[in-house]
Amino acid sequence: MPNSTVPLRCLVVDDDPLSIQIVENCIANTPFLVSTGTCDSAIAAAEVLRVQPVDLLFLDVEMPLMSGIDLLRTLQHPPLVVLITSSQSYAVQAFEQSVVDYLVKPVSYARFLQAAQKALELAESRLTPATAPTEADADFTFVKVDTRLVKVLFDEVRYVEALGDYVHIVTGQSKLIVYSTMKAVEEKFPTALFARVHRSFIVNIKRVQAIEDNTIIIENKHIPIGQTYLRDVLQRLNKF
Repeated sequence: MPNSTVPLRCLVVDDDPLSIQIVENCIANTPFLVSTGTCDSAIAAAEVLRVQPVDLLFLDVEMPLMSGIDLLRTLQHPPLVVLITSSQSYAVQAFEQSVVDYLVKPVSYARFLQAAQKALELAESRLTPATAPTEADADFTFVKVDTRLVKVLFDEVRYVEALGDYVHIVTGQSKLIVYSTMKAVEEKFPTALFARVHRSFIVNIKRVQAIEDNTIIIENKHIPIGQTYLRDVLQRLNKF
């Protein structure tokens, strides 16, 4: 992986010449990216990846003989990957393959740049030693339940559900009913551990057991993922 002063080396893999041209133009207009070439099939890309260093792969999902997903499954040490699809239905597969992001055709430069910036941030984070936690890092908060202040351990929280003017904070042992808004809970709970997945739900990412049909499962509780939250949720779970 290059250092932060060297552009990410990109390979574009797609059987659609127009799509290749669009992505190549996007790369050319992004200072921290450089193209190392293109492939019109996953089979050709497998050979290129065997002999050529690549930092970031822009990979079409739907290709004959070998799909983009099939290619990823053959790679022992894949580069960073942004999937290119014709349908948002591939979002869950993108998550399963630990990709940086996925782009839906036709690709706009604004959306491309967003995905590229995520890839750059991830590449740079791999070069930066992680900061060790300190004693000042709080692992709990207090919430007001009726007239009491109750200590809530973040790790024990399964999910938070909004119900009218109240929120239910569900832990392994209890359900706390708190007069609050979801926005206030979001601000109080650490973003590294919790994700807003719906206008009525916040989940503890560590407690997610499965995702099925745009639904998160936590201990037999089926929590819907709002359409506007879907992309961010899958990316958050992918990085966790």
